[in-house]
Formats: sequence, C-alpha cells, structure tokens
Amino acid sequence: MKVKQKHIRNFSIIAHIDHGKSTLADRMIELTKTVASNEMTNQLLDDMDLERERGITIKAHAIRMVYTRPDGEYILNMIDTPGHVDFTYEVSRSLAACEGAILVVDASQGIEAQTLSNLYLAIENNLEVIPVLNKVDLPGADPDYVAKQVGDLIGYDPEKIPRISAKTGMNVEQVLDKIVDEIPAPEAEEPAPLQALIFDSVYDSYRGVINYIRIVQGSIRAGMKIRMMKTGAEYMVTEVGTFSMRRDPRAELTAGMVGYVLANVKTISDVKIGDTITDTANPVDEPLPGYKDILPMIYSGIYPVDPEDYKNLREALEKLKLNDSAISWEPETSDALGFGFRSGFLGLLHMEIVQERLDREFNVNIITTAPNVEYHVYMSDGTMVKIESPSKLPDASRYDHIEEPYVKAQIFTPKEFVGVMMKLCEEKRGEFKDMEYLDEQKVILKYELPLAEIMFDFYDRLKSLSRGYAGLDYAPSEYRKNNLIKLDILLNGDPVDAFSVIIHRDKATTYAADICSRLKDLIPRQQFDVAIQGAIGGKIISRSTVKAVRKDVLAKCYGGDITRKRKLLEKQKEGKKRMKSIGSVEVPQKAFLAVLSLGDTGEGEG
Repeated sequence: MKVKQKHIRNFSIIAHIDHGKSTLADRMIELTKTVASNEMTNQLLDDMDLERERGITIKAHAIRMVYTRPDGEYILNMIDTPGHVDFTYEVSRSLAACEGAILVVDASQGIEAQTLSNLYLAIENNLEVIPVLNKVDLPGADPDYVAKQVGDLIGYDPEKIPRISAKTGMNVEQVLDKIVDEIPAPEAEEPAPLQALIFDSVYDSYRGVINYIRIVQGSIRAGMKIRMMKTGAEYMVTEVGTFSMRRDPRAELTAGMVGYVLANVKTISDVKIGDTITDTANPVDEPLPGYKDILPMIYSGIYPVDPEDYKNLREALEKLKLNDSAISWEPETSDALGFGFRSGFLGLLHMEIVQERLDREFNVNIITTAPNVEYHVYMSDGTMVKIESPSKLPDASRYDHIEEPYVKAQIFTPKEFVGVMMKLCEEKRGEFKDMEYLDEQKVILKYELPLAEIMFDFYDRLKSLSRGYAGLDYAPSEYRKNNLIKLDILLNGDPVDAFSVIIHRDKATTYAADICSRLKDLIPRQQFDVAIQGAIGGKIISRSTVKAVRKDVLAKCYGGDITRKRKLLEKQKEGKKRMKSIGSVEVPQKAFLAVLSLGDTGEGEG
C-alpha cells in the first residue's frame, strides 16, 4: 500500500541525560502497538548492554510506528539520537532527517546544558519544536515553573505544553496527537532525481554496510545503481525497507520516507554519515548541505596488556571502526609499553565507550595512555606541524611556539554556585566571556577554555562543587598560542615516554610532584635507590626516591674492630653503585594504570 506523503511525520526526541527520552520512546512504541507486549523491555531502542547499563544512547536508532486516529493512519518515523556532546555531529545529521523535534524537560530539574545545545541544533535545522514536561508525578516536580521557563525560552504557550509521566504512560497520547497536529508532513517532489541523506550506518557481517536514510526527493528501489556523492562509490541496490524493530523489506522508498538501503557495501570508507545518495543514471546536481568529515578531538595510545594480544587488538579495532566510523587509529611504539596504536576519539565519553567495547565485545585487555589533544607546533623556519603525542614533539631549540585547541563552554548552574564555578574555570585557565540569567534561579556562564584542561577532573569537580546541579556543554573554538612545554618523567635518568605530557609551564611543577609522589608508592623497592624525576628539557623540577632494599651486612659482626664494619659497608656501597649502572627499573602494570587512569570522565548525555 502506497503511503500518503501528507500522513508521514518524521521527528526526533531531544533531551538532557536522564530526563526520560528513552522511556518516552518506549511508551510511544507501546501505545502504537509497534512491538508485541511480551517483547517489550525498558530502553527498547538502546540495544547495546553499555547503553542500558549507563542509561545513555550511544548510537542513533530509527523506528517506524503506525498511529491510528479517526482521521486516518499516520506513519510516525522516530529517529532516536545520542544526547552527549561528543556525538553532536551525529545528532545534527539525525535532526536533518526530520521535520520536528520533541524537547523533553524534567519537571523537577528544568532546562539543563544539553537541552539547550540540542534545542539550538533543532532550530538551526528549522524544525518544529514541541516541548514536553516529563516526570510531573514526582514529589519534587514544579511543572508550572518549568513550563513558564520552557515557554519563555522557545516562545510556546506554557498552558499547551503536555505534562506527562513517561514511566506510567500518563498523557503520552497527547504527545502523539501533538506530533500529528503540529509537525509538518515532509515536502518533496517525487518525480525528481533521487536525493537521500545518510543519517547513520551500521555494519552487518553478512550483508555489508546498512545505510539508514531519509529520502528527500525521488524514490529508491532494489536494482537501481546508486552513487555516494562525497566518495564517488557506486553500488547496485539489493534491498530497501523501513524499520519496525527489525528490518522490514519494501518494494520502494519514496520521498519523505525514512528507511534503510542494502547494496553489498563491504568497504566501510565508501560510506560517510551526512553524505547524499543519488541515482547514477539520473543524478542530482548538488549534495545535501551540512556534511563534514568527523575529526577526532582527543588522542590516546592503546596498548595490549599482553604483547601477544597485539594482532587481536588490531583486528578488534578494525571491526570496531565498521560500527563506529568516528574512531581513527595508526600503529605506534612505546619504549615502556611496546607495540600499540595511537587512536583518535570525539571526546572522553567516546574514548571510554571504545575501551569498554574492546574489553567486552573482543576480550582484549588494554592500557590507555593519558589522553592528549592535537597541538599545532610552529617550527623556527615558519612551518607548522600537527602533533597529538608528546613523544613526537621536536626539540625545544627547533620550534618557535605551540598552539593548543580551545572550546566554547557553557556552564548551566543555580545562581548560588556561580562563584565556585568561576573559580574553577579560572583555575583551568578559562577566559570569561558572558553571564546570562535563564530565570531568577538558573545562570549560564560562558567561558573559553583550553580543551586539555577540561579532559581530566573538570566534569567531576563541576558536579561535586555544585552538588550535582551544574551541567556542561562545549563546542570546538580555535587554536591559541600558550606557554606550553613538554614534561618528562625520568626513572634513574631514563625518560619513560608513556608518562610524558605537554603542559602549561605554570602547572608543570605541581603535576610533576604529583606524578613522582604516586610513582614512589607504586614502584617496588629494588636492590638500589631509584630516582624518580620530573624534567623540562635538562632541568629537574621535581624528585622523589624509592629507597633501596638493604641487606644487613653487619649481622655477622658481633663486636670487634670498627674498621671491619666500615670495610663491609664500603663493599656493599660499591656493589649497589655497580648494580644501579646495569640494573633496569621494572615499572609494574598497576603503576601505569594508576598514573594514566582518568577516573570518571563525566559519563552520561550531558
């Protein structure tokens, strides 16, 4: 049966972490009877164990629901998107496939960081935004206050905002009616050249790459030859269809529809999220706007705990890239850790997710080095070199200066925490830009911060200082010149490359003292003294010593001449000196893990 275009609604749900996005999706799927009640589970669209455990959405998902009203059947295509700042590009492509967005706001917490960030993305894509207040049945909910806050923000009548409980299903039907009444049907020409947006892709080991697409104009069917406009790759379509919970093959997909296309694509690099698919025989002139290459924001070395696992780690990364096109990697060698890979990630959450998946899905035990950002090093002859690892930094005499990446950060906080938030940003070398009151209680602080400074404990401290109420959102800004230096950690005079960092000169002494102190507790005592030093070039700025294990050579002397004892002690001293010159310090695994561990990176969709 041919779908009437005027009865199609394409929409997305956007929200801050834990405001009930996945729960609302579950209730909609239940109400439209898309899935049989005995197959229903919580977070139905989040099919990774990691997504369920953490309560976050990592990959975009799409589902087709049929909603029956007295005026007919409506096809509701819901594109569930990730909410975390690391995946902003994926969110923007998913929103580009829609005409509307449901903005879910927790009635007990109000507007938060990611709410606003995704709302601006939706407005940039000219989407019709429908606000919804969730969790109105909680004791701490204040729906009237939050409705006014949301209404003022987007110019929506607070009285008309649906007040729901996604957990119990209360008033969720109102949301479905709002989708039909307020979100426009797709406008598209059918007898026109094919133009389809790839908003996501996954890899199936039997069928190749499965492209999730939104048909902007024209139609697509099995047997057509298609072209990916950015990569130029051409393939024959073998199957098209829509999504229920499983793939549902159809004869063709027409303008305005959301679905999938299979074309025996085995080369993952031929497919780019945000690319445009067209008909090879009758192509469109221009690809759809908004495509960009996904560039890593942070880099880290990944090494197998067991050197024999190197081949397994390589295979695991290759398979992971098929499902996560944002990860990039290349082989590298470390004197301390052996053979491994220098990998690029979208952010700290993305890096943590990749580590978890390598462990769970591929059973590879890994160590990761401290994350770094990409620095621009300006050499003495005027050329610029990009480096993402401290070990690649040229000698200080060969370069003029280093530039580091900055981000534009927005911190959402209750007004009583403004002072401590500003102090935290100043500690992290932040530059104050603006302060905006959302209402009498909530403030947005706008700062420009070095990306390297917000990578470690920034999110943790933000949450602890604000008792969990503050939120963070950030976007890449520009590169700036700063007084950056390379700090090496030496063990008995030999640098350990895995501990090297590029750091601001003002922070180097504190950081070096901290690392030296931690290593002193973790490196086992040897037969000789082990000097642990922090060094900038040839200058030592911090030191601690692991004292030698000392054998009591005087035990056999009971009385007698003092010269006999002195002779034995001198002999021991000479032996220690000789041992130190030929002995090497074994750094245990736990020392690397302790020094390189990030702690909690502020997981979650905000």
